Amino acid sequence: MQTYVVGGAVRDELLGIPVMDRDYVVVGATPEEMIAKGFKPVGADFPVFLHPETHDEYALARTERKTAPGYRGFVFHADPGVTLEQDLLRRDLTINAMAQDSNGNLIDPFGGEADLRAGVLRHVSPAFAEDPVRILRLARFAARFGFRVAAKTLALMQDMAQNGEVDALVPERIWQELSRGLMEQTPSRMFEVLRDCGALARILPEIDRLFGVPQAPNPNLHPEVDTGVHVMMVVDHAARRGFSLAVRFAALTLDLGKGKGETPREHWPRDLKPGTAGHEGKSVDPVKAMCDRIKAPSDCRDLAVISARWHGHAHRSEELTSDTLLELFEGTDALRRPERFVDFLNACAADHHGRNGFEDVPYPQMEFLRAALTILRGLDYRDITESGTDISLRIRQRRLEALQEFVNDKAR
Repeated sequence: MQTYVVGGAVRDELLGIPVMDRDYVVVGATPEEMIAKGFKPVGADFPVFLHPETHDEYALARTERKTAPGYRGFVFHADPGVTLEQDLLRRDLTINAMAQDSNGNLIDPFGGEADLRAGVLRHVSPAFAEDPVRILRLARFAARFGFRVAAKTLALMQDMAQNGEVDALVPERIWQELSRGLMEQTPSRMFEVLRDCGALARILPEIDRLFGVPQAPNPNLHPEVDTGVHVMMVVDHAARRGFSLAVRFAALTLDLGKGKGETPREHWPRDLKPGTAGHEGKSVDPVKAMCDRIKAPSDCRDLAVISARWHGHAHRSEELTSDTLLELFEGTDALRRPERFVDFLNACAADHHGRNGFEDVPYPQMEFLRAALTILRGLDYRDITESGTDISLRIRQRRLEALQEFVNDKAR
């Protein structure tokens, strides 16, 4: 019985990245032998065990065979005769198909170390095409490391998109990989890879449709011109700022209405009047539909919806009347959810900065709206609630008066 460290731990150690956890492969053992040594079985589909002291995962070396479409259509085979190289052969990428023995020696049968040095994501074998999740994983690794995709690997991924293999992906796995990719260093690389292979149009068509859609006719507002390019700049800015997953997802989706295509793209309407929704109103339904389809968690869904609907108001907040400002605070539920309102403002700021030449341009709307909300949250309603009728109307009137005074002060 021989034990090896495998996969991401070996890769990250070679890259000089801190190793957070280690996975092990055991060669030449049976499940009964593992249990006899105190390991606890946890694998439902194939033999995986937890170490009795460290609780690290130890998996018996195994092979796999494709039996049905999708990522679940596999039969696994594990016995003492399966070699380490056979186990590594079933893995997705060469950089993940390396192992280390107990003496620290590198076992690298497929050239993973060379691909690490060259910054290349390359499939280990044609079996890569049997599991559509591997497209998402590869795209996520591109976002993490900035590596390029080997030409033959990209061609394989394009075949998987064209033959419908990616259509077998279930919502849970799409969200799992999407959320991880959004939390990587450069999320735009994930979408770039998915678009290059044709998978983005199958998995997230709402995002794919944004590419090629012109932005505002005024080049001073959107020098990058293309909506898809703008959205990628927005999510990358959110990543650089270290924003939460919910903020990054909202940044990704707040312009989905521009891709609906009800009017010719070159004539896409951009209504800048305060108090109107413009394209923002058109974004709500596709955001909801996308969230429902990929089963986004409620915190991400809710923030995405309010960001899509109200980010235009935030951008124009210093021009709005007190009535429209209160409409913004009510629509975002800011008084009851001030922490989420801060997340909303962060998504709006990312939208502002995600433009060529605007990366460092101040976004005073954030402080303007935070100051206005502070005033509203500090109002005293005791004289209203202790007596009288139409309490809700009187409370709203007090808020409007406070906002009007705030707007007047700012205008002086």
